Amino acid sequence: MGARTPEAFVTPGPLFGAPSARRTRYPQRVTAWPRRAKIAFVGSHGIRKTTAAYAFAHTIQRAGRSVEFGREVVRDNPLGINESATGEAQLWVLVSQVRQELELTPKAEVLVTDRGVVDNYAYYLRACGGVDRFDIEPLVRNWGGTYDLVVRLMPDIPLREDGIRTTNNAFRELIEGILDDVLPTFVRPDRLVNLPASAITDSFDWWPLAERLAAAVGAPLLGDDVAAARRPRVRQRAPVPHPGAGEVQLDLELPPRTVPD
Repeated sequence: MGARTPEAFVTPGPLFGAPSARRTRYPQRVTAWPRRAKIAFVGSHGIRKTTAAYAFAHTIQRAGRSVEFGREVVRDNPLGINESATGEAQLWVLVSQVRQELELTPKAEVLVTDRGVVDNYAYYLRACGGVDRFDIEPLVRNWGGTYDLVVRLMPDIPLREDGIRTTNNAFRELIEGILDDVLPTFVRPDRLVNLPASAITDSFDWWPLAERLAAAVGAPLLGDDVAAARRPRVRQRAPVPHPGAGEVQLDLELPPRTVPD
């Protein structure tokens, strides 16, 4: 009987009723980031935030890092959204945003959120007529400092109907105006990244932003099991059949991380 290789081992007994099984030992990544990182994609509605956030999360996975995704909580709001939203409805959104981030942050090296407290605060102020009725500004100010990066998508594309969000341009412009006022108050300039919504396409390169996030936590971007940066292949797609399409759907299927290009 030949010598046993160090790459494999034999289980001591039956596994799920089967005879002893032989398993391969795979290298485990041991160099985790020294702390958790968090990045929020913010702005008004209909500006490809969800597309951008998913694409960035995909990039973090390709780099060999664990990631959690915080979806937009407003879509679950039982109290109403859009122009008819009340101060109480937007308070529910803000509290739910904080709760979601508290739950997801410990689960991965990176938390990517579709919205943050800052843009939700803009909707809250609009619903309250510009007055902080529930005195939540200190919470928003302190929580705004927990984001390592905040990416603001600028509305240079037309709104389109999605069955949920309003297509009222005046409403979106009002939210953008409030964001112009509050963002500098809650987000440090070195942590704020502005991108035009029209730039968020299949060919957008998210690696520089991922490297910037890694630098913010003082760690290399690539995991130990990723030999070199691997930028996603750009797929050529047929033009959208109607003008002014808002969300661009990206291919987010991941290749095996252990066999990088």
